[in-house]
Amino acid sequence: MPDDFEVPARLEHERFRLRKLTVDDVVKDLEAIHARVAPDGAPDPWSETTLRANLVDLDWHEKEFELRPRSFAYTVVRPDESQVIGCVYLYPSDDADTDVRLWVRQEAWDEGLDPVLEAEVRRWVAERWPFDSAAWGERER
Repeated sequence: MPDDFEVPARLEHERFRLRKLTVDDVVKDLEAIHARVAPDGAPDPWSETTLRANLVDLDWHEKEFELRPRSFAYTVVRPDESQVIGCVYLYPSDDADTDVRLWVRQEAWDEGLDPVLEAEVRRWVAERWPFDSAAWGERER
């Protein structure tokens, strides 16, 4: 990441907000994880994590973000911050400048937010980040 690049603090959308994931999100994040689904709407088996394990994970994500070499984790919340509805991660990649991962909870998937979030994140990564290429994992087209 270039030293002079200002890492985006957030992404605002009428239906959601992305902002830096922190340990302060641990309870709402855990609730969302337990309702997490795969891109096809199927239950996600990773959702068995505990509050303690999630706190450790969020602390690590927060530290990575602050160190800013290449990993950035964002929580996806309702515009009023009442609920965590998913997460977006920008990770190091061997095949691209970044590997973008995202997920939503079942309720958000049922509301049709998954494709909206993906489209907005694709646009945001292309327009606001200094990457020439991005891998999208199981969302590759």
